[in-house]
Amino acid sequence: MVLVELAQAVPFDFVANTAGAVLAEETPTDINTSGVLSFFATKIAPILLAVLGIIFMGRASKGEVSKVLTSSAIAVVGMVFVAGATTLFFFGEYLIKLLFK
Repeated sequence: MVLVELAQAVPFDFVANTAGAVLAEETPTDINTSGVLSFFATKIAPILLAVLGIIFMGRASKGEVSKVLTSSAIAVVGMVFVAGATTLFFFGEYLIKLLFK
């Protein structure tokens, strides 16, 4: 009798334990914005800065120093705008959390 009960219980335990592993996870419904931001900050931005540096060095070697200085100033102003936008993003999040506590 014990063997019959054990034989009936084992398949149900097996199915219950493996059902979670076999079924697919739910697909996310929202976008991981912090992951996207960190990806751009760690992967894309250094590549773009390296490309800008190569362009600036190429122009400087040709004697176009005024164009290099102008382009460098524009690049620095652009980085300041990006840094300011990032700062405002986190500051805005802080204000929202503070107001809607």
